[in-house]
Parts: sequence; structure tokens; C-alpha cells
Amino acid sequence: MKTTINSADKRSNLIAKRMLLGAAIALVIISVFLYGVDNVKPEWGKLWMLRPLIVVPLAGSMGGLFYHMMDILRVRGGWNTIVANTISFVVFIIALWMGTVLGLAGTLWD
Repeated sequence: MKTTINSADKRSNLIAKRMLLGAAIALVIISVFLYGVDNVKPEWGKLWMLRPLIVVPLAGSMGGLFYHMMDILRVRGGWNTIVANTISFVVFIIALWMGTVLGLAGTLWD
């Protein structure tokens, strides 16, 4: 017996995949950035790096969610696809920047 997946299930799976991809990209970027920190100030505390490792991937997942929401424009094809992808990329970069600022505020971002 073959089971079919309705379009709502496919759409929710696609949202999850895009959000996870955005979070994974953000996690890799902030991890590389934090790996290079040698001199840690004692007032930051022992677990100072947990905040950026949580906040930045959350911002990346929101960028992935925005990319998914731009499917409304992207499915029209032609120039709409190029515009949707460009806007999605710019919003993703802004989300990463804002997440990095919020995550590193008070530690590396002075």
C-alpha cells in the first residue's frame, strides 16, 4: 500500500529544511569566528560563548524562514525569481549581522 503525502506536509517539511539550513550556516559562521578567540576577559564568565551560539543560529533560521516565505514571488518565474532570491540573500545577511551583534554584545562586540 502506497501512502501519499499531501501538500501541507511537503510545505512544512520544506520550511523545516530551509530553517535548519539557515541555522546551520549561521552556526558554522559564528563557530569559526569564536574559534579564533584567544584572550577571554574574566568578567565575561565561563560560558560566555553560549549566547552567540544560540542567538546567531536563531537569526539564521529566521533568514531561512524569510527565504521560504519568498516562494510566493519565486514561483512566478522570470525576473520575479531573481528579485526574490536577491531580496532573500540580503535579508539573510542582515539577519546574520543582527544576530551576531545581539549574540556578541557585551563580549567581543564592544
